[in-house]
Amino acid sequence: MEKSESLQEFYKRKFAEVPGTFTSEIGHFNLFRLEPFVDGKPTSIPYRRRDFYKIMLVKGQSEVHFADKTIAIKNQALSFSNPQIPYKWEHLDKIREGVYCIFDQQLFHQYGQLTQYEVFQPNGKHIFELTDEQVASVNDIFNRIEKEFNSEYKYKYDIIRNLISELLHFGLRLQPPTAQEKQAANASQRISTLFVELLERQFPIDDQHPSIQIKSASEFADQLNIHVNHLNRAIKETLQKTTTQVIAERIIQEAKILLRHSKWGVAEIAYALGFTEATHFNNFFKKHTDVSPTKFRNV
Repeated sequence: MEKSESLQEFYKRKFAEVPGTFTSEIGHFNLFRLEPFVDGKPTSIPYRRRDFYKIMLVKGQSEVHFADKTIAIKNQALSFSNPQIPYKWEHLDKIREGVYCIFDQQLFHQYGQLTQYEVFQPNGKHIFELTDEQVASVNDIFNRIEKEFNSEYKYKYDIIRNLISELLHFGLRLQPPTAQEKQAANASQRISTLFVELLERQFPIDDQHPSIQIKSASEFADQLNIHVNHLNRAIKETLQKTTTQVIAERIIQEAKILLRHSKWGVAEIAYALGFTEATHFNNFFKKHTDVSPTKFRNV
């Protein structure tokens, strides 16, 4: 899998240069307006991971290849992109207008982890079709962000963080009801959060991070310094799945991404995902998807 696109590479691709004010102790933030399609000038966003976060409001029809899914946007949508999941936008020739902001985790240093929000989690929902009323609300938030960003106010990034949080919570409210329900902050929830963070830290698989190191419930329990039974109870209580199920689902998701969008062979992917034999990976993949890795890749 090719390495993630960095913020510097994003600017070079889009503008052929990196802003002089790129480096900042507070992190990086920028906002852009999407230009409507002009006949003869089709646009496309290449499929790959990025090492930054992106929130976009887009009006018009388009198609998004998001991890192992393809999502059709019929009219207008709000999208949340994160460094762990690759994506590609197509049919941007039908976009009427839009706006998006990009930022890194450093912008939220000491303000919390962005990955705690479902819209930035690999198994969360990342794209939401909006009504006209919802578009007006989201557009108003982006307008306020743009106003602050262009101001000379000394503490404008504090306000921008708050407005980004408004966008996050707007998206979270659009999640299915079951995804919004949160368990009380207790020992099981803390263990579950630490487990998910430890699991996600092993991804994405790419040239910079070529393989996962731990993949069994007992190995995760050892890393968290708790008994495996304690871990299993906590995961079952908070996620309503077994620890093994959660690990398997994440490995399958990464396997689909690598099969569809990398040039690695099946054996290389198997090794990267912690399998000592390609046969074991083939059996694991077919058990969870009903097709072989090779057939999935060629569909």
